[in-house]
This record gives sequence, C-alpha cells and structure tokens, in this order.
Amino acid sequence: MSVLGDKVLSDADLAHFRDRGWVTARGFFPAQVAADLSRWTDSICAMPEVPGRHMVYWENSRTEPGKKLIQRIENFCPYHDGMDRLVRQGPLMTAVDALMEAPSVLFKDKINFKKPGGTGFELHQDQQAGWSTYAPLFLTALISIDRATEENGCLKIADMPRPRAILGEEWKPLTEADLGGHRQVSVPTDPGDVIFFDSFVAHASEPNRSEKQRRILYLTYNRLADGDHRARYFHGKRLSFPPDIERIPGREYRFRV
Repeated sequence: MSVLGDKVLSDADLAHFRDRGWVTARGFFPAQVAADLSRWTDSICAMPEVPGRHMVYWENSRTEPGKKLIQRIENFCPYHDGMDRLVRQGPLMTAVDALMEAPSVLFKDKINFKKPGGTGFELHQDQQAGWSTYAPLFLTALISIDRATEENGCLKIADMPRPRAILGEEWKPLTEADLGGHRQVSVPTDPGDVIFFDSFVAHASEPNRSEKQRRILYLTYNRLADGDHRARYFHGKRLSFPPDIERIPGREYRFRV
C-alpha cells in the first residue's frame, strides 16, 4: 500500500496507473475541502477580468442562441491564496510526486465550467498540444467540484494500455481509428474525487445536456527536473490564444486541442 496524503491507494490502484496511465481516487478530498473548492471557484469566477491577470474564456451556448457562457478560467493560482496552497502543498502534491516518482512542479491551472448548453471536448492527448516543447511527460489531477455524470459531460478515457507516444498528429484531435480498437469509458465523479492521468492518455468529454453546471479543476504538473515552465507556457498562450478580454477585434482565434 502507498499512502498519498490522507488517501491510500492500493497496490491495484498503483498498478492501474502504471499499466493504463490513469487512476481514480474516490473521496480524495473530504466534504469540507470539496465545499471550499466550490466556494473558492465562485470567488474566482467573480473576480473582475483584467488584462494580464487570470485568463477567462467564454463560449456560445449550444442551446440558447446569442447567449455567452463562461467556459474556463486559467492562471488563477497567483490571485487566490487558498487555491494556490491546495494546488502546491499538502496531500495533492504528495500524490503527484508519488505518481510521477519524482518531485514535481505546477505547469498549468484551469477550471472548466461546462454550463448547461456548454460544449464538450474532442478526443485528444494533452501532449499533442505542443507540450513536448516544455517537458516529456506531465500529470494532470482532475478534481471534481460538482458531480460529473454522463448527462453533464464527465470525463471519457480511452481504456487501453498506457500510451508512451502521441497516437495521432500534434494539434489535431484523435479519431476512433487512432485508438486501435480500444473503447472510451465514462468516468463519473463526485465532489472531492480526483482522477490522475498522464499527458499521453487519450480523453474527451461530451456536451452538457443537463440543467446543472459541471465544474472541474484541472491541475497539471511536470517533474521539477524538467524545469519550471508555467510562466513561459502562459506567456505563449496569451500570444496564440488570449482570453476574450485581451483579443483584438476582428481577429480570428482558434482553439485546436
């Protein structure tokens, strides 16, 4: 058995991660911490949008034409002490270091909101998005803030032997053919649950077809030995795909993967 903070992962769990590249830690955070996460997310959402600070992205509703929905917020840790401590210290960091088998550092921080009518995300591997420029491997901790179900667009993972390379092409979504016959499985989560998956695990999510939002915290780390690239990553993203408030009118911006 391996103790990761207050959460114990069984030998079977650790073997699943080694073999598949992902593992689900049910109830990783207790109810009080899950409630804090919900409250902190509300406060981050309420922060005024200011160029050069946290990055807020909006999308068009699939079900209500003309309505804008908040889609995600990135780069919020420097502006929220509680979230920053949870992300960089304590049981979560202990778990990340254990699964990466080395001291790790935060690469990027993101909240996906997926409001009712919000879109899903196509099948992809995170490493496809040019991440090899920064490090050879990353680990993401998906923390469920709300209950995530098949109806509101929970994570879907390609259930296959752990990939060690990009399955398709950089910057392009994967196809079912790229999975080599392996199927995608839905992984519903409750508040406080965590799914850990590495950057070669193929995953996707469906649109939110329910009447309730589905907020999820995505925290991505790389081994410290590969460098601290967070500032460089967000600088590059502001140039190529800036938050809505920083965009030049009339210019087209396209999210690729």
